[in-house]
Amino acid sequence: MSGVSAMLAVLHVGRIGFGRRGNAHLRIDRLSNVNRSAPMPNLENLRKQAKLILRWHRDRYYPVAAQIRSGLPRYSRMTDPEILAQSFKLSDAQELVARQHGFESWQALKTGLPAMSDHAETISTRAIIAGVEPQLFVADIKSSCDFFTGKLGFAIVFTYGEPAFYAQVRRDAALINLRCVEQPVIDAGLRDREQLLSASLTVATAEEIKALFLEFQNAGVTFFQMLKREPWGARDFILRDPDGNLLLFAGPAE
Repeated sequence: MSGVSAMLAVLHVGRIGFGRRGNAHLRIDRLSNVNRSAPMPNLENLRKQAKLILRWHRDRYYPVAAQIRSGLPRYSRMTDPEILAQSFKLSDAQELVARQHGFESWQALKTGLPAMSDHAETISTRAIIAGVEPQLFVADIKSSCDFFTGKLGFAIVFTYGEPAFYAQVRRDAALINLRCVEQPVIDAGLRDREQLLSASLTVATAEEIKALFLEFQNAGVTFFQMLKREPWGARDFILRDPDGNLLLFAGPAE
């Protein structure tokens, strides 16, 4: 465990339950979080993955457009609607799967997969979790996206729904999912009294946590806790998003 992770392990982090229509984020995870550290899947599983991508394109499932744009260069300058309006065949989906696994084409994947699978199996048969994405419950997706992009320096990865009820934002390696709900899912007074955090984000150095604090201070965000040094050796601060969610930012003290 890293030094910052060890510091965060002592924090009391709030847990928030799932809202309605929760299958949206599960389907996104299946598509976007290809586990490149785990042993390679067999060819049949990859065929099924390609067919799933093809079906999502035919269903005009917007999050798949971002994957197509990032994985296939010929789509790189197209918007989501433009990508979903294009002809998209099984061969295109297979090419996308191949590129997500480090191969230039489906044929190259079929040729190289057996050797890579044999090598992977000699290294590990244990499933590896590739990442985690906190999910914030918000009242309005657009307002929340505006806050993260305008105040915190994030970029929108995608929004989903008409009107949008789900979105994802990114800054560097940090991904945060935003889920619209009709009413608060946690008592605001309890959250403040217990400092129930919705997300914890970390930087690697003391200089970075100070710079991040000053950046957000200049952007005019609302702080729940100003930058301070903790007894366990971290420097951190907590800010509020427009829905009152508490976001912790932490780094080493020195």
